[in-house]
Amino acid sequence: MSPSPGPRLVVVGASLAGLRAAEAARDAGHTGPVTLVGAEAHLPYDRPPLSKAFLDDPEAPDVRFRTEEHLHDELGVDLVLGEPSTGLDADAREVVVGDRRIGYDALVVATGARARTLPGDLAGVHTLRTLDDARAVRAALDAGARTVVVGAGFIGSEVASGARKRGLPATIVEALPVPLVRAVGEQMGAALSRLHETNGTDLRCGVGVDGLEGGGRVTGVRLADGTVLPADLVVAGIGATPDTGWLEGSGVGLDNGILADETLRTDLPGVYAAGDVVNWVNPLFSELPTGGRMRIEHWTSAAEQGARAARNALDPDAARPYETVPYFWSDWYGSRIQFVGVPRADEIRVVSGSPEDGRFVALYRTGDRLTGALTLERRADVMKYRVRIGRRTSWTDALAFAEERNAAAVAAR
Repeated sequence: MSPSPGPRLVVVGASLAGLRAAEAARDAGHTGPVTLVGAEAHLPYDRPPLSKAFLDDPEAPDVRFRTEEHLHDELGVDLVLGEPSTGLDADAREVVVGDRRIGYDALVVATGARARTLPGDLAGVHTLRTLDDARAVRAALDAGARTVVVGAGFIGSEVASGARKRGLPATIVEALPVPLVRAVGEQMGAALSRLHETNGTDLRCGVGVDGLEGGGRVTGVRLADGTVLPADLVVAGIGATPDTGWLEGSGVGLDNGILADETLRTDLPGVYAAGDVVNWVNPLFSELPTGGRMRIEHWTSAAEQGARAARNALDPDAARPYETVPYFWSDWYGSRIQFVGVPRADEIRVVSGSPEDGRFVALYRTGDRLTGALTLERRADVMKYRVRIGRRTSWTDALAFAEERNAAAVAAR
């Protein structure tokens, strides 16, 4: 009798998290079958460049993580691409993909999130979530499109930056009075919005969109105040929702994503979740009012969660919690914005530089603990604060550390 090939690992979502899950399984010595299911026909690719280098560089970069030959021959992964999963039969331990059922012993769900869209079906109106989206937006910018971005979040701001780099007119429409309130807080959202004004982007806050104009192709954006903004390209940067519709009725807990514990385990046997789709308990922030429960759409966390979820799914008796200090970055007009930690805070204080100068460090306090740090063009600082957030540094010690860094910088001049 031949030996058992080992448990069947199925990963749904050919994303960064999904790829890292497959790679981690092999790195951990898993010799059983690994199946990677993806809704897009593309091989797993890197998403952050889609709104950065893919729009800005003279030549669009190759954003694929791995070749098909590497995935198939080196990793031994069975690829099922170009068709989304449509259901999960937890009792039979099967994932439904079209008319096919794929059995699993361990399952990692990494289906990510779907971009919210604007109503209507006009050519020239896009989101920026997928490789196909990025190709369409880049083509429009290359053709000299007048650009209107709906939503002043990070991706929308990067699109506006790409337009301005080409010397094209760009307008951002934001329904809230201040951009990025949930991402970095009201005070820092206002500080970052200075970059738009400085670089010639027309930022209009506190006004909603009533509709789009055009016959077949978009020609303008109609605002709630009656203004019509001419547009050849409209990009909806109004956030994303977890891709969980296919899991309705499966028995898995859903609430702003897939509910999971600190090990990324769901309430279904053998099912774990990772990446943008998972709403898990981060032990590092368990004493905060949310109890540490969070869902984040960050590259670093997706990569780490995918690997941890696969290892935990294949060896649940040795499962380890996933604890992290969230980190993201965004590039606007040649400036680097970086954030670590969580944005909800009792106090936000600029401890170095100033928003007016376009270079600063701002720290976030919750209770008596450092829980976040935002930097603009201070790349050497952000990871030092990330380490201190991970150590649960007190607010007093964080301020003292900031003073030490400021004094050292003055002495070095």
